[in-house]
Amino acid sequence: MTQHTLVRRDGLSEHLRTALDLAASRIPVLPLRAGKVPFANCRRCTDNACGGRPNMKTPGPCTCPAPCHAWAAATTDPDVITSGVWRRAWLRAGAVAYHPGGAGLTVVDLDNDDAITWARKNLPATQTVPTTRGEHWLYLGRMQSANGVRPGVDIKSTMSYARWLGFGTGTMAALPDAVRELAASKPAAARPVPHAVAASALAAGGECPHRTPAYLERGIAMAEQRITEATTGVHHAVYRTFLAVLSTHGRCGCLTDAHIGRLFTAAQAKGESPRHCADAWTNARTALGL
Repeated sequence: MTQHTLVRRDGLSEHLRTALDLAASRIPVLPLRAGKVPFANCRRCTDNACGGRPNMKTPGPCTCPAPCHAWAAATTDPDVITSGVWRRAWLRAGAVAYHPGGAGLTVVDLDNDDAITWARKNLPATQTVPTTRGEHWLYLGRMQSANGVRPGVDIKSTMSYARWLGFGTGTMAALPDAVRELAASKPAAARPVPHAVAASALAAGGECPHRTPAYLERGIAMAEQRITEATTGVHHAVYRTFLAVLSTHGRCGCLTDAHIGRLFTAAQAKGESPRHCADAWTNARTALGL
């Protein structure tokens, strides 16, 4: 019997039991196929049909609801983890993965001996987990993920996933400035900028249905709160919130760049990138025909 089909006496696969244990500790999890690639968690995303990049490692602009795979699918909800689609995935899974940023953690992925030697000289000691070729150094605190910050070194935190390889050894230290500076020193790709909904979206001769500016202000404040209070499925929560705001305020021309900026700021504080915010906003507008 292979590792992929090991089942415990309680009827749960080894990977599913591990996932539930991690979720109970508020660590968002997801199943991985062989090759450390996430499963497509719905039929619409099979064979990368939704445009996930590459090999399902990055969520695509799917609306089933969006997105349902890669790091964005990581959850601590046991009902989702044990649902029919996921239960079948756990039986075929090659490993358990988790979303470090969702757990408030950052993983410095050291891929070889040279990278480990560098880390020991330049980073504070922390909890260390052996990997196939190197080590994962875990720090308490989250940041934007970045690959290739130096030879053999990747940073996995928000909008990324890491394979669960156990708790390792040592005491976890706070995320140091030295790690943040590694990502900051890497040139950032250009990100799209959101645009306010054009006033031309207002029907000819129509009038704004909002009786006072306070109506819109209250709606934006509630949307910010909904995003801020999301604990799992943050990307989906952002998309659904954008959809709700646009369904109420998107056709009268009241939304401004300042309002949209507040929503984007709330989403980015939860770990979303500007690009994912822009994608979620565009998907919501498309869904509503704006």
